[in-house]
Amino acid sequence: MNRNLSGTLRGGLALVGVIGAVALGAPWLAPYDPNEQLDSAAAVSKPPGTRLAAIHRADGTWLLAESVRRTAEGLEAVRRGEPLRFAASEVLNLTAEGVADERLFRLGSDRFGRDLLSRLIYGARVSSVIATLTTALALTLGLAVGSLAALGGGVLDGILMRIVDALLAFPDLFLLVALAALFRPSDALVVVVLAAASWMGVARVARAQMLALKDREFVLAARGMGRGWLGIWWDHLLPNALGPILVQAALLAGATILAEAVLSFLGLGIQPPRASWGNMIAEGQNLLSSAWWIATFPGIAICLAVVSLHLVGDGLRDRFDPRLRTTADG
Repeated sequence: MNRNLSGTLRGGLALVGVIGAVALGAPWLAPYDPNEQLDSAAAVSKPPGTRLAAIHRADGTWLLAESVRRTAEGLEAVRRGEPLRFAASEVLNLTAEGVADERLFRLGSDRFGRDLLSRLIYGARVSSVIATLTTALALTLGLAVGSLAALGGGVLDGILMRIVDALLAFPDLFLLVALAALFRPSDALVVVVLAAASWMGVARVARAQMLALKDREFVLAARGMGRGWLGIWWDHLLPNALGPILVQAALLAGATILAEAVLSFLGLGIQPPRASWGNMIAEGQNLLSSAWWIATFPGIAICLAVVSLHLVGDGLRDRFDPRLRTTADG
């Protein structure tokens, strides 16, 4: 990695890279189908590290057991504390020691007997995709409004900024819940709602940068050569304003992951049975004393994702603003 990057930025990018790799590799990294309930009665709310034998019966169904033992007649098993016996002809995956398959819940299982690690990995994919699309949409809208306000000036600037100020006056959570409650929950709605509640900050940053740049000498020189505002915006204003906007984008992506989790927690975001860190926390909120792992691991994942993006934002801020660059980062 480039040695000119600060330690904060390197650390943030490394964490973001790990989360992104997990999201992209979810089908290969997840040990099981995130929605599979192989034997929910026996697998419900199992603690991390639980290992259960998987018995494949002749009728095609599966049973999970705490222990199995091969016998002369077939198989003896203990399932939910109760002994069971199977004839050899009733078990398809019988071996000399017991059965050939097992179920390992590395991070435990949820209250429906689903593997928590698999759901956590697929939840990373959901959060990453929604954060990326929302940030892109909010950046596009905010950059367009901020640039129009700065370059249009006068009445147009006043109208656009008053709209931005009015929207910023609403609390973010209230605006999110109000917009999400008006429509049927869907992935597209989550992206639109989150972008609609977050583009205003981008617009203010873009406007401030454009106002500071549009009277600079290189812009005036381009105007003197007959260049139009669109060409000047693309060739001169946008590249020079990109640093603070990228910082805002990184912080916005972190806030988006948190906001999506809040919507899903409230039942207005990603809908079960699809895995989302927010709805995973919601499923475990009433089980903290008996099954702490159901809500704890998704909460840790959200914290890591948000912190990593904030580290990227802080690192980009230090990189693009020499006044804030610390000597310790080199």
